[in-house]
Amino acid sequence: MRPLVSIIIPHWNGIDVITECLESLQKTTYPNFEIIVVDNNSTDDSVNHIKRNFPNVIIFENRENEGYAGGCNRGSEIAKGEYLLFLNNDTIHESNWIEPLVQLLEKNSQIAAVQPKILNYYQRNIFDYAGGAGGLLDILIFPFARGRIFTEQEIDSNQYNTKKEIFWSSGTAFLVRKTLFEKTGKFNELFFAHMEEIDLCWRFHLLGFDVWSEPSSVVYHKNAVSLPMYSEKKYYLNHRNSLIMLLTNYSLPLSIYMLPIRWVLDIVAIIYALLQGDWRHIKGIAKAHAWIVIHPRILFRKRLEVKTVRKVKDKTILRKMYRGSIVFAHYILKKNTYSELIDKPRS
Repeated sequence: MRPLVSIIIPHWNGIDVITECLESLQKTTYPNFEIIVVDNNSTDDSVNHIKRNFPNVIIFENRENEGYAGGCNRGSEIAKGEYLLFLNNDTIHESNWIEPLVQLLEKNSQIAAVQPKILNYYQRNIFDYAGGAGGLLDILIFPFARGRIFTEQEIDSNQYNTKKEIFWSSGTAFLVRKTLFEKTGKFNELFFAHMEEIDLCWRFHLLGFDVWSEPSSVVYHKNAVSLPMYSEKKYYLNHRNSLIMLLTNYSLPLSIYMLPIRWVLDIVAIIYALLQGDWRHIKGIAKAHAWIVIHPRILFRKRLEVKTVRKVKDKTILRKMYRGSIVFAHYILKKNTYSELIDKPRS
């Protein structure tokens, strides 16, 4: 008997979106899984539609929209699986996508989480913005991925088809050990959406475990269905949540050292947005920093929570990060691909 996998899908509105996802999952060849849809108080007829058309799907109905983080946490509380597979509702999947993920975790007990290769739904030869072939992080908490640096998305020509250790697995689709997910305290619901999976993976590293990418598993993602790509709220959550991680997941001396450098980069981002007339970006950054200033108690509590799981020092974590600034490498040195940054030149 293969281990039970609990597929947890947070959902808010979009009957067509969830229908296509669930229809795709019906073609999955893995023999032992359950599907849990956590409805975040949808205002359309999503719940009744799922009950009528997908009777085998377990539905958890939230009374309010708890976002990706809260929705996934609620789903994990009723999941029976040894493994939890967190999945966006705007995805479709190759039929054999679960087997490689499970096999990697079964083979290596040091791995806490693993993600598939994530390609764009509309242009299926291009790496998706949300995760590509595995997520990385620079020391100033700017994320990028194998296959995507900022808005530069590479064509998939099998250049990242080897399984590899990464820093974070995309919340679009990734498999985790339920025991470790609970041990780290689950997703931090303060994040609501965006970067909560990076924060979770950071805690896996603090516990002494690894995160990997398994590109023989393939998922296609529509991206930005729940929250528009260039919305003020998206800018706000991305900047705020990365600042939260900088101030709480590092040791205090390193947080204090890194913060002024990060301020400088955010000021540069504001100036650039001002020149572009991008007021949504400016407001998003300003609101993010304002939130940090007025919520010191919340940040202090999160630091205490992180301290309870920390078993390794920052120097170990830093070895798993990109030790430079991805902003400088991309915008000044014109490094547009992960291969140019990390991988050795191919002969």
